[in-house]
Amino acid sequence: MTETAREKLVIVGNGMAPGRMLEELFEKAPGRYAVTIFNAEPRVNYDRIMLSPVLSGEKEYEEIIIHGDGWYIKHGITLYKGHKIIAIDRDAKTVTSDHGVTEGYDKLVIATGSVPFIIPVPGKELRGVITYRDLDDVQAMLLAAQSREKAVVIGGGLLGLEAAAGLQARGMDVTVLHVMPTLMERQLDPAAGYLLQKAVEERGIKVVTKANTKRILGEEKVEGIELDDGRIIPATLVVMAVGIRPNAGLAKEAGLAVNRGIVVDAGMQTSDGDIMALGECAEVGGMVYGLVAPLYEMARVAASHLAGDRRVAFAHSDTPTKLKVTGINLYSVGDFADADGREEIVLRDATAGIYKRLVLKDNRIIGTVLYGDTADGAWFNDLLKRGTDISEMRDTLIFGQAYQGGSPLDPTAAVAALPDDAEICGCNGVCKGKIVGAITSMGLTSLDDVRAHTKASASCGSCTGLVEQIMSLTLGDTYNPAAVQPMCNCTDLGHDDVRRLIKAKKLKSIPAVMQELEWKTSCGCAKCRPALNYYLVCDWPDEYADDYQSRFINERVHANIQKDGTYSVVPRMWGGVTNSKELRAIADVVDKFNVPLVKVTGGQRIDLLGIEKEDLPAVWADLGQAGFVSGQAYAKGLRTVKTCVGSDWCRFGTQDSTGLGIRIEKFMWGSWTPAKLKMAVSGCPRNCAEATCKDVGVICVDSGFEIHFAGAAGLDIKGTEVLGLVRTEDEALEHIVALTQMYREQARYLERIYKWAKRVGLDEIRRQIMDDAEKRKAYFDRFVFSQKFAQVDPWSERVSGKDKHEFRPMATVGFNQAAE
Repeated sequence: MTETAREKLVIVGNGMAPGRMLEELFEKAPGRYAVTIFNAEPRVNYDRIMLSPVLSGEKEYEEIIIHGDGWYIKHGITLYKGHKIIAIDRDAKTVTSDHGVTEGYDKLVIATGSVPFIIPVPGKELRGVITYRDLDDVQAMLLAAQSREKAVVIGGGLLGLEAAAGLQARGMDVTVLHVMPTLMERQLDPAAGYLLQKAVEERGIKVVTKANTKRILGEEKVEGIELDDGRIIPATLVVMAVGIRPNAGLAKEAGLAVNRGIVVDAGMQTSDGDIMALGECAEVGGMVYGLVAPLYEMARVAASHLAGDRRVAFAHSDTPTKLKVTGINLYSVGDFADADGREEIVLRDATAGIYKRLVLKDNRIIGTVLYGDTADGAWFNDLLKRGTDISEMRDTLIFGQAYQGGSPLDPTAAVAALPDDAEICGCNGVCKGKIVGAITSMGLTSLDDVRAHTKASASCGSCTGLVEQIMSLTLGDTYNPAAVQPMCNCTDLGHDDVRRLIKAKKLKSIPAVMQELEWKTSCGCAKCRPALNYYLVCDWPDEYADDYQSRFINERVHANIQKDGTYSVVPRMWGGVTNSKELRAIADVVDKFNVPLVKVTGGQRIDLLGIEKEDLPAVWADLGQAGFVSGQAYAKGLRTVKTCVGSDWCRFGTQDSTGLGIRIEKFMWGSWTPAKLKMAVSGCPRNCAEATCKDVGVICVDSGFEIHFAGAAGLDIKGTEVLGLVRTEDEALEHIVALTQMYREQARYLERIYKWAKRVGLDEIRRQIMDDAEKRKAYFDRFVFSQKFAQVDPWSERVSGKDKHEFRPMATVGFNQAAE
């Protein structure tokens, strides 16, 4: 079909629902539409379900991208990032963005999502009051969390509890305020709500129920919250997570039928025959939806209608609720309220922290609440959907599928008993038969393959165990869950094989790797190129020239991009120590460039926020004159070495922790690592520098230096492991450097040190670093050699003109001029 003959499809919004719609549409009607997307956010499509792991530190933004820039290019999609549609002209069939771009359409899809509800209390406009809906909100919370002060989350629902867990993992003192008597009262009954509150409080998060907010305190920024009973709760951050409402204002202004949301029929059609709506902004059958499973069903229906198949219709079904907080397992679906004609079956195990409740009517399940043990959630949901008569298994029903028949079944046998149309992945609406069919027809052998082709377990991941059981059932002995997972779809090789072959074949460029290792694509993708670039930098430091285009945006421009498109600059402060000259230089830069916010970070440095991209080289030049180098706060590399004042000042200090921290940082700065690397040195076991939750830490003791490693403060919260005790600073430096080099050479790209340590084994790491002096010295020497090429200040290089095209302001070209 020629470009002129293709219909123009314009989509307002670029969330998960329209993204899934396009995937389905390109399969059903490839080439039929010329697609243009306007996205109010300045980025590509990402998995909002995974925002909580980003907040807690378990994932990076790059890991939750659904469709990278390459996907839009591949499908010929025009994507306007950061363009909010402000007007729809239904007569002219055009849309106009706030940047003045007007685009015509044949078909228009509105997918504007939802907006968070802000409770109308005094102080709601204060600085420090934020909501939790998108990546910008997460970035704001991460910035606030650097203070490690007090946060209040208003709302004890799904989002509120996930926000509270993430902020607590980042070191904040968190209180959850909930207006109802129990948490998540819409999804859980009081018994499960009690267990949930107990689990949340055991994590160190305070919970106040029946809490009605009277006002938010503060003059210009948040200082606390006053409840209507007079209690005052101090806070520097308030997160409102009290609900959402459909973002239907644009449709209403265009004259479309709007109730709570944009009114659509079962085919996602609005009151205008050429305009559809889907996602959280849409109202179908009098209902609006906020969970991903019904939104994906809307996407499937909309894609079918756009492809010409109008037989497909949206039908309501209850969607299970799950909480994405590690260690808290809950599952609820259906109607579990008390009413006449209903019965219940309840199982409680106080020792194990398990609660199960099934609500029955006419011998059929109409509601399920599971806490602690949720393995049978999918089976109970299948019985609910089918309206199965459970009379014959009533006595054993509460014990789950494995116990039907009187004796426990093997878990695989229980999965085998599920019918083909049993739903396995609630987020994406994937049934057992689709998974089995994809495995057999496409020869799928890995979990990643199944995720790629069916979407099963590709969202929240809670059904991963079920999917793996289906794979084991279908593939038999040929399924090996420990088998090598490919780096990406561009290759069948895993990270470890690629690293080994780069060395064995002496491959010293990305094109050489792709050619010799038979890459399936011409130039790789956003997953493999950054990984290959790191492996080559690490293995051939004296021969390979870093390919900055294979890095993410922050590493390309050596600053952290913010929600408004400006950047933050963090100069390195050795061991967290500064002086009056440096502080004056920072103050001068703040005044000269009108920097709107100066923030002390949790890593004992100063962050300058709100700097325009074209001003970065000039800012760096002024800072460089005062002796500053890049703090590499953006890098997959050494970021900070946090210290306490140690024996020089502290009454309890046993060693010069500040001096050692400075020495380590000056020795190791500039080195690239598989993932970010944070260190700390505490002068005594009181551990004021928090060395026992860092990637690498040192606790100074009377007899020397206790080296720790593999700590985590994200979704996986764990203290460090002890590497060993050494007696001198020189030994401490050698062991830390050798450990880092071992990690650099063996870890997979984006693999944090604690995950690498778990994979290779703590004892093996101790054997090579503590017990094998020859191997330790070899690691140390290779690191020292690589530093000859790594310790070049990237800010100074760019001040001198390197990559200067990156920092030129974008030219403004009028349409007439462009045409010429």
